[in-house]
Amino acid sequence: MDETGAVNLSFWQLLAAYIFVILLIVIVKIKKIPREKLIVLSTIRMTIQLILVGYVLIFIFDHPNPLLTIGIITFMLGFAVFNVYQRTKESMHLSVKKMVALAMMIGISVSLTFFMLVVLQLDPWYDPMYFIPIGGMIIGKTMTGISLGVNNLLTGMREQRDKVEGALMLGATPKQASKEIINQAFDSAMLPTINAMVGMGIVFLPGMMTGQIISGTSPLVAVEYQIAIMLGIAGTVSLTVVTFLHLAYKTFFNDRQQFTLKKR
Repeated sequence: MDETGAVNLSFWQLLAAYIFVILLIVIVKIKKIPREKLIVLSTIRMTIQLILVGYVLIFIFDHPNPLLTIGIITFMLGFAVFNVYQRTKESMHLSVKKMVALAMMIGISVSLTFFMLVVLQLDPWYDPMYFIPIGGMIIGKTMTGISLGVNNLLTGMREQRDKVEGALMLGATPKQASKEIINQAFDSAMLPTINAMVGMGIVFLPGMMTGQIISGTSPLVAVEYQIAIMLGIAGTVSLTVVTFLHLAYKTFFNDRQQFTLKKR
């Protein structure tokens, strides 16, 4: 155990955990699902990335600096935007990509600033021990939410093209014609976050809360942090997704309020 009371894993103990990956490979092989290579590459990539991040965080925690903290968060945000582009099944026009980046920048920046300065009241405000892990969790969950929002907006606009054009012909504005699609996309984007909040504490214990308890933190303190973070995640996802949807839908219409999405 270390000074916090957490159990230190030896190399062999950590190596033993990889038996679960071997189990997964055996199952997909039996099922004849061609995913062995992807599983191995993903495991190797995860291991290398986490080890590198561990050493980077040790350096940053030992040398706290506002530029380093903001730089790491900016890098995380940029990588999250790139991942949203990669996760989108429908083809995405450049104007929609710009809206994704802008919405994520606005939503995450506003929410993180409020969370760190008002909720946690960090001193100094750029304390990397709090800013980076919490920022990473919020960015990660927001990335998942906006990916769903993007996919559902693009799919809805394409599949309900006739309905949107019909509404426009009857005198509806682009906002009115797209309202149902926007609402459905927002609902789909928020559902994973809402479901996580419903099951938290009964169905499962969140990762951060579990980590704090293992490290010796009082369960009640861990609960307080987890509640605050989940509320922060819910607020960030909702703000980011609604910002994106109400900016992005306009890119499907021209200045004369005509629907410009081409048929496949």
